[in-house]
Amino acid sequence: MSELTRRTFVQTAGALVVTAALPSLGLAQRSDGRAAYRFFSADEASFVEPAVERLIPSEPAWPGAGAAGVPNYIDLQLAGPYGAGDRLFLGGPIKPGLPGQGYQLGLTPAELYRTSLRAIREQLQRRSLDFVSAAAEEQDAFLSDLEAGKLDLGGFSSAIFFETLLANTIEGYFADPAYGGNRDMVSWRMIGFPGAYAAYLGLYTQHGIRFDREPLSMAHPHTHH
Repeated sequence: MSELTRRTFVQTAGALVVTAALPSLGLAQRSDGRAAYRFFSADEASFVEPAVERLIPSEPAWPGAGAAGVPNYIDLQLAGPYGAGDRLFLGGPIKPGLPGQGYQLGLTPAELYRTSLRAIREQLQRRSLDFVSAAAEEQDAFLSDLEAGKLDLGGFSSAIFFETLLANTIEGYFADPAYGGNRDMVSWRMIGFPGAYAAYLGLYTQHGIRFDREPLSMAHPHTHH
């Protein structure tokens, strides 16, 4: 798996969807101030947290996926309609799809995560690999095997789970903080995105002007002056 940086994401992904078409859910807090997971068990989170941090690692000037709250974002979506597959047709027959056809499993996203994470835990145990404490190179090697489809996660290729985890990680890093990720709008500050709000009427018809301002989130609406 080639190392992915924020610059690579911005250059290759083009116009990223910064307002996810998924419902916003309240984020519970534990006594230590960290988010309380609604979907992930402690064992599942112990893989997801370091895995997403390797997909979008921290850099000197910007936090990675972990500090940006990406695990919280994924957890909230899996606990809601997205996880239940509300927008997916999951009826048979289930056949392998072509590369351009996207997700073709008969599992909801929540079932995909639960099944995959259980199989991943078994794979890690066979390798005697503690993913949390493993060196970054060892973590990357395991994620590379997932990406290449080298692991059987319960009757389907691990590449399907990797693609889903990567997509959800990118969503959580760049989506509006109202959805549980992009904490403190770090990715928007990084790319200079001012936020998605309906107050550009006096600006969008003007061309060739520079627009610098702090980003705004739907979670903290303000009136534009």
